[in-house]
Amino acid sequence: MNTFAKIIATRLSLPEQNVANTLALLELGCTIPFIARYRKERTGALNEMQIAAISEQNERLKELARRKETVNKTISELGKMTPELQQRINDCWDSTEIEDIYLPYRPKRRTRAQIAREQGLEPLAKLIYLQRERDPERAATRFVGGEVGDTEAAIHGAQDIIAEMVSEDERSRNNLRAMFRREAVIASKAVKAKKDSDEAQKFSDYFDWHEPLKRCSSHRLLAMRRGEEEGFLRVSIGADDAECIHRLRKLHIKPYTQGGDTSGACARLVAEAVEDSYKRLLRPAIENEFAAASKERADDEAIQVFAENLRQLLLSAPLGQKRVMAIDPGFRTGCKVVCLDEQGNLLHNEAIFPHPPINHYMQAKIHLLNMIRRFGIEAIAIGNGTASRETNSFVADSIDSMDSLEQFEQTEQQTPRQQKKPQVFTVSEDGASIYSASKVARDEFPDYDVTVRGAVSIGRRLMDPLAELVKIDPKSIGVGQYQHDVDQTKLKHSLDQTVMSCVNTVGVNLNTASQHLLMYVSGLGPALAKNIVDYRREHGAFRSREQLKKVPRLGPSAYEQCAGFLRIPNAKNPLDNSAVHPESSDVVEQMAADMQCTVGELIGNKERLKEINIDKYVRENAGKLTLTDIIHELEKPGLDPREHIEEFEFDPNVHTIDDLVEGMVLPGIVTNITNFGAFVDIGVHQDGLVHVSQLADRYVSDPNQVVKLHQHVRVRVKEIDTRRNRISLTMRGIK
Repeated sequence: MNTFAKIIATRLSLPEQNVANTLALLELGCTIPFIARYRKERTGALNEMQIAAISEQNERLKELARRKETVNKTISELGKMTPELQQRINDCWDSTEIEDIYLPYRPKRRTRAQIAREQGLEPLAKLIYLQRERDPERAATRFVGGEVGDTEAAIHGAQDIIAEMVSEDERSRNNLRAMFRREAVIASKAVKAKKDSDEAQKFSDYFDWHEPLKRCSSHRLLAMRRGEEEGFLRVSIGADDAECIHRLRKLHIKPYTQGGDTSGACARLVAEAVEDSYKRLLRPAIENEFAAASKERADDEAIQVFAENLRQLLLSAPLGQKRVMAIDPGFRTGCKVVCLDEQGNLLHNEAIFPHPPINHYMQAKIHLLNMIRRFGIEAIAIGNGTASRETNSFVADSIDSMDSLEQFEQTEQQTPRQQKKPQVFTVSEDGASIYSASKVARDEFPDYDVTVRGAVSIGRRLMDPLAELVKIDPKSIGVGQYQHDVDQTKLKHSLDQTVMSCVNTVGVNLNTASQHLLMYVSGLGPALAKNIVDYRREHGAFRSREQLKKVPRLGPSAYEQCAGFLRIPNAKNPLDNSAVHPESSDVVEQMAADMQCTVGELIGNKERLKEINIDKYVRENAGKLTLTDIIHELEKPGLDPREHIEEFEFDPNVHTIDDLVEGMVLPGIVTNITNFGAFVDIGVHQDGLVHVSQLADRYVSDPNQVVKLHQHVRVRVKEIDTRRNRISLTMRGIK
């Protein structure tokens, strides 16, 4: 642990003691949100990203330690372990270096060099490599016989052994790595047989592309690799072959000059073996190594982009507990309409047909307005898929008619208060179809079909994006960058961490949260989340956090991890509806007693809270950092960190890509953010791209510096490519 702490602290430029304490907490099973929020004194107030980085480095070092055990065991079994080699392996914590050390001893298939060794040619290879024989052909005659037919065969076999020796030499590999790091070029060419197909056109930018590998951005590299995977491109990574061979010869031939003058026949044979080693063994190995490393870096960047987008999406502004009508729009199959109560429960569903080919416009309007009145609808969520713009226009026209249509007669179901015109919002449908066909949806709505479930999901996303979107595989939400091309295990781990972070940042209502939402609360997981829901169903609403201890299999450790992130509105103990951890309740009670008031009277009373001297309450698990957090939480207990939602309206004159004209300025919504720019929905069923260079009238290195997911922006149409269905937008020069 001490070794790991020292290595990680150096790599991440963090204090070693803070890293060591964090590792100790992780080993105890503490979650990242819990450590970041409630163990600041131990970690020196490290944030979630830093703790996650420590955890990741720790796992990598553990994996490397297991690899080193395999290396030690294999070399020892071969009888080739020496004290010096053992010490070098023990001291090494670089995976590439470990593999280089292991390479000469690693079991391998029967190579040309291995065959030559079996023929007894290794002594000849050493003579030639060391250049101690003036006449290598005469020396080779001593090895002719058996499977070695003549001196030429003997020399070729010896050169095969030399080639393998050169390829397994650490100096050779490190020299080439240095060369590739500085000068490697990634290039892509179109596969001629497929170049003119429509499917290949999305990769047309890379039909004849090359650039320095170190400057290749993650999205370009992933695009080329996808083109290669789909059979439209051929991708290669390489450096100057002549220069690489020259550098290798300098390492292995003494003396050697730039002009090619050698010290004799042995040197010429070694030179040939070095060239063969480079072309046949080293270049493919180093190219594969750099291809894998560059892909890993690109994956990490893409995963980081996806995780940040997912974070912004999950923390999108919620409408809150209001009565919502949700519409999944469509033409031929009609618009699927559901009405939900304040808790998201389904009250009613039906289909209306305001659009072609059925065109029951007036009938649909009457039904829509009757539902608004009957169920007291306060907001309308419209999916952003097919017929979205047309449905928006239809709903707007219907709402404008609310005061004048005679069909609005009083009914038994109508609410007695004056019906206000509901707000209208466009909601992303990404992943709704995945949810509607999932087991989660079937369990929630066993008696309804997928169209109703999808519409319910759209409505609930408006009310609380976080609570609804956690039910969907994050990869299906549609805010990633090449998410299907990256390492899926890494992606899942990162996205799960992001979801957990968001859920615990907001906090969860213990009495209304679904099992799927509860499973992301720190310390719970699927089994305990189910047990909580079952307990709630059997015993009724939780009245205190202490009741959690009665939930089957929820022990002290799980309680410690989860309690601070769960909320109980109107609980007997007001702290149960705050982020103050139960372990700190007695501190708050002491504060209230010293202020001669109750805890309830202390909460929200900024004047009294300002009078508290936190130094007086410092203790082992509640230092100044924790106490400062407690005071801030008491000022605004349970405050939702998310922003307020705003209505949005597309340009009413633009509905399809054919309506666009270059130079046109339009309102839009940011739907996705990548390293190379932001995608913006302008209401034509095809998002436009604002390249990073077009986001502002200044240099922008990271699009997140300028835009956020679901932000309302104004953009100018820069270019329209109808063949590839691409729209280029700009935000430069727009106030």
